[in-house]
Amino acid sequence: MHKSRLAALVIDSQVDNLNPAANFWGKALGYEAIKSDEEWAEKYVHLEVKDTDIRVLVQKVEHPSRVHLDIETDNIKAEVKRLEGLGATIVKIMERWTVMEAPTGHRFCVVNPQRPDFHDAKDVNVWE
Repeated sequence: MHKSRLAALVIDSQVDNLNPAANFWGKALGYEAIKSDEEWAEKYVHLEVKDTDIRVLVQKVEHPSRVHLDIETDNIKAEVKRLEGLGATIVKIMERWTVMEAPTGHRFCVVNPQRPDFHDAKDVNVWE
């Protein structure tokens, strides 16, 4: 048995400087842009939402700009297997997440829990 749910909308931005992109999306969506810790500051900015809300991240990428979803889970391998059973394929296994592609061609990531209420929240799906 494992759990999963939608964790984040990630705004992939093919830019040289992430700050203007993050400022735009923060102002466009009505959220404050918050820089990540020093280790990740060049690659990620998160928009300030409530702890229990779906996260919104602005990510610097090398591929064309797009939006992708992150699915958070307490068991990445089990969730990847479940999603493969639904027709998704693995694109790349990273150290801390797995990039997948839906049968529709959309890319998404399977990640460890991102929101602090993951383990106790009522909106988390439980899979056998």
